[in-house]
Amino acid sequence: MINYRKVNNLTGWIVFLLATIVYMLTIEETASFWDPGEFIAVAYKLQVPHPPGAPFFLLIYRMFSFLAFGDPLEVAYWMNAGSALFSGLTILFLFWSITLLGRKLFKVQKGQETKAQVLSLMGAGIIGSLVYTFSDSFWFSAVESEVYAMSSFFTAIVIWAFLKWDVIEDQKDENRYMIFIAYLVGLSIGVHLLNLVTLPALALVVYFKKFPKPTLLGSFIAFILGGVALVIINNIIIPGLPSLAGSMEIFFVNSIGLPFGSGIIFFVLIVLGGLITALLYSIKKEKVILNTVLLSLTFILIGYGSYALIVIRSNANTPINENAPKDVLSFVSYLKREQYGYRPLMHGQYFTAEVTEQKEGEPVYAKGEDKYEIVDYGIVTKYDPEKTTILPRIYSTQPNHKRLYRSKLGLREGEEPTFADNIAFMLNHQLGHMYWRYFMWNFAGRESDISDAPWIGLTGALKDYPDYITSNKAHNIYFMLPLFLGIIGLFFQAKHDSQSFWLTMMLFLMMGVVLVLYLNSPPVEPRERDYIYVGSFYAFAIWIGMGVLAIAKAIEKLNKNAVMASVIATVIALPIPALMAAQNWNDHDRSDRYFSVDSARNFLASCEENAILFTGGDNDTFPLWYVQEVEGFRTDVRVIVLSYFDTDWYVEQMTRPVNESAALPFSLEKKNYKRGNNDVIYVNDSQGLEAISAREYLKLLKNESDLLKVRSGYKNTIYQVPSRNLILDVDSAQVIQKGIIPPGMENLVVDHMNLKVKGSYLTKGNLMLIDLITSNNWERPIYFNNTSLASISLDLQNHVIMEGLTYRLLPIQKPANVEEFVNTDLAYQNVMENFAFRGMNNPDNYFDEEYRRFTSNHRSMFNSLTTALIMEDKLDQAADVQKLSLDKFPNAAIPYDLSSGQSVPLLFEVGEDDLALDIIEVLADRSFDMLQYYQEEGRAMDREAMISLEMMRFFVPLLQERGYDELSTKMQNNLDKVLGPSGSPRGVLQNNK
Repeated sequence: MINYRKVNNLTGWIVFLLATIVYMLTIEETASFWDPGEFIAVAYKLQVPHPPGAPFFLLIYRMFSFLAFGDPLEVAYWMNAGSALFSGLTILFLFWSITLLGRKLFKVQKGQETKAQVLSLMGAGIIGSLVYTFSDSFWFSAVESEVYAMSSFFTAIVIWAFLKWDVIEDQKDENRYMIFIAYLVGLSIGVHLLNLVTLPALALVVYFKKFPKPTLLGSFIAFILGGVALVIINNIIIPGLPSLAGSMEIFFVNSIGLPFGSGIIFFVLIVLGGLITALLYSIKKEKVILNTVLLSLTFILIGYGSYALIVIRSNANTPINENAPKDVLSFVSYLKREQYGYRPLMHGQYFTAEVTEQKEGEPVYAKGEDKYEIVDYGIVTKYDPEKTTILPRIYSTQPNHKRLYRSKLGLREGEEPTFADNIAFMLNHQLGHMYWRYFMWNFAGRESDISDAPWIGLTGALKDYPDYITSNKAHNIYFMLPLFLGIIGLFFQAKHDSQSFWLTMMLFLMMGVVLVLYLNSPPVEPRERDYIYVGSFYAFAIWIGMGVLAIAKAIEKLNKNAVMASVIATVIALPIPALMAAQNWNDHDRSDRYFSVDSARNFLASCEENAILFTGGDNDTFPLWYVQEVEGFRTDVRVIVLSYFDTDWYVEQMTRPVNESAALPFSLEKKNYKRGNNDVIYVNDSQGLEAISAREYLKLLKNESDLLKVRSGYKNTIYQVPSRNLILDVDSAQVIQKGIIPPGMENLVVDHMNLKVKGSYLTKGNLMLIDLITSNNWERPIYFNNTSLASISLDLQNHVIMEGLTYRLLPIQKPANVEEFVNTDLAYQNVMENFAFRGMNNPDNYFDEEYRRFTSNHRSMFNSLTTALIMEDKLDQAADVQKLSLDKFPNAAIPYDLSSGQSVPLLFEVGEDDLALDIIEVLADRSFDMLQYYQEEGRAMDREAMISLEMMRFFVPLLQERGYDELSTKMQNNLDKVLGPSGSPRGVLQNNK
């Protein structure tokens, strides 16, 4: 007799080892783009990340950083290794979950397993867990320091623990296991809340065990009770307890006059006292169920206690301290993610709805000198009730979102959407594009890693794709084999173990479809969001394991040899994970990739000593935080996130020194920028003022002058700026004496600068930018990256000069004949000597779309510098810059893009015709292939296709001008093939829906 327990444990650990080795071999060796840069930086110094935080994640990954043994350059590697380990453990518990469910399907009693059953269960566990190991979305999160790897581990171990609880016979052991599960759930709160979504489904495990004859009504009630548990934890325990504590704190301090913290102490005593009293009562009265529930609640709270780290470290004023949740009131706002706004769920407006009423809502308190003060009021917005609906899916009123809604739904401008349109968007975009497409990526195939890439089915697997797709490392074809095996397993489990089938189905739906409905995605996201739904894909992997059992059963009916059938079934199915591993390896192997960090270093290297650098979104900022906080590179530069600058907590942090960066100078005081004050300042041109002094305006605003006040129905005073032209006087002689003007540009220095407001209002961040520019008085260099320069509400384009990847603000006037003003000497030095491009010229490396975007930014910067050098008749240096670009970013590693096309005339100018012609031929061939493919597929023109079309149009006259008539004619002929008589793309290519 085979010892099933030993075989199951040993096989599970072998699969774990295999998965972990795979992930270790393919982990990113530094901080990836997006959130990992932030998480590594905050975990390394236990700082405060973006809401709602992940304190337990930070504590654990801080421990992984110890494995670097003091080498900061190794910290990111070992934290990424932590994700690899947790992902390997996820695979381990998936394996054991599959074998547990398989035992239940076979109705095997402990110790009575046959050899055939053991072999088939091991085969099911191996295939199901390995398919998930090599699945696209899970592998993506397994090799970077993000919360999703650790969150998946907690989801896997909780599901396994419930299944393990199901086979325990002793009630005492049952209760202990339930408390253990509660503790796991509590700990998972400090990582990510995905774990909680499983509770309604897992409640079915309890019901099916405790009620041997389950009914449909009973199952529904159990599911609802699981949902109640979810609501209790997610809505009452997590934000509710701190909210109640905050209300009690305000009452004790403001109404009774007790010191700060007294309400919190009283609240804690009440909660602990009540919990202890209830536990003692349950013990005394021998109420086992009540005692188990109370102990489970206690252990959930113990796990949730990791959030104390957030408040403790926030009060330590760490360099990264997002939202500054220092007290219970700001902590509640932090937990509720209030900064991210509100998405309607069950009832709300259509995107065409007009606001009928806005009024002040609940007061917002903040800690004052001796009590909590009202600093702002929430806004209650009411919309035209005729344009509201249940289950609102097309709700966003952002102008860009409105346009996309109309495009996706085929609505003309001015046409009102219907409820049918609302449901169509939910089905086609939210469930279809934003979930089903991701699901099929993982189990059918993926065309490429270009945004919005479709999945590949059976017909697509046999299609002749153009080279630009087949050369994309994320072009993965599985012939739908994982999908078919999972569907077989789904029906097999439904037939032979209906209870476990409904459990798996509920897990699949709760972490997939239900999550889609809850998140209520807008029509466009900053990036693909497939990693959100890995829990649903996890459930489908269970069915894939069941599919192996189904094949074994079918083979057994044919050859009557159960042992041989089990072996054959495993052998038949094994090529599926092997195929997925082979297809996915090259686009999941992140080794030898450093440009996420090198590009951050290049931004900082573009700045002078003690600089101030404004940045835009996540990838403009998080890698910079990483290289400063972990690697200690250029900590003298103060990085300012432009969007955060609209908040009082962030401005206040800028008034303190950080690392080697001194505090920033502001003339406005906290009363001027605290929440509720000067959040928005409207431009009022009606007073007839052509221009005003920026310094005088700031003085009036600081003193809360009546001259600037606007009548308002709100309780907080609204101020105005009486002219959009804010003039900053400049002492030109002093500026020149400081030596900040590049040599030879002294004649460009101006006596005054116009900090002109571009829109109809200033946000608080732009107001503080004006204050910073004015108060700084050219003492510290102020820089912008391209994103922040384009985002600010001030027109500073004529007063900035490019010094590499950054634009320095100087009191100069850009020459009239210059599109982009460049300090060629400094920029050339930075590019040629100070910039890093590790691994970017290696064709074997995988560079996804974000890497390609940052490469395009660098190529564009190279072009700007080249243009400026040509204008200064420095042709040799211009050629050096272009050759460096082509050497560091060759087409073989990073395909040529729009910026590459824009470099073609520059290469002609510096006499590098062969290099220019090579780019033209590569881009022209790819563009023609793309446009033909889009036409054949009936695919709508997207950004990539439009760029391809315009580049071909651009190259034709350029080649004629340079005398390359044959190549120009060839390209024109190709254009004629894809263009209609009118010169516009044919057929559906005109449709840009």
